[in-house]
Amino acid sequence: MNKNRLEAFSDGVLAIIITIMVLELHVPAEPSWRALLEELPTFFSYLLSFIFVGIYWNNHHHMLHLAGRINGGVLWANLHLLFWLSLFPFTTRWLNAGLEEIPVLVYGLNLLLAAIAFYILKSALIGRQGRNGPLDVAMGRDWKGKGSPILYVLGMGLSLVNPVLGLVVYCGVAAIWLIPDRRVERFLAAAEHDG
Repeated sequence: MNKNRLEAFSDGVLAIIITIMVLELHVPAEPSWRALLEELPTFFSYLLSFIFVGIYWNNHHHMLHLAGRINGGVLWANLHLLFWLSLFPFTTRWLNAGLEEIPVLVYGLNLLLAAIAFYILKSALIGRQGRNGPLDVAMGRDWKGKGSPILYVLGMGLSLVNPVLGLVVYCGVAAIWLIPDRRVERFLAAAEHDG
């Protein structure tokens, strides 16, 4: 199967997720700095979730660029990922309720399950190509992909001690992924040079 419809559908779902999240931002109740400051926690949770959705979109794009043709297993693995990403507006909105243990823990659980779903999609794509295919070679050891779920679990545990600590860990994972990951670009440049 051709991957174009999967890419277009995924891009549309991710755009809707971001749109739903931004609708939670409200104009301050009065024209004052104090009123604006009261909206900062909501803006922060939106910004964090926007960054995570952006990270998934970026990595999804790179991964599918090397994917070649897809099959039904890849379609279902992609829907699995989109399901967990589609819950970001809900968990982000709950995070806005305040820095409480359970909302921060559930936000981390949502991040963890999305990371696992991304790994399943990557595995399905690699399985379609076979070991040592372009995606497998480009991904390499994938220390960020393997380390992120561990950090999410750590953040979830810390959120039960102090919710701020859990959020600090989640922000740390986002920061790790914001560092440009050039694996796919390097692979494509090397393939172009060799070809």
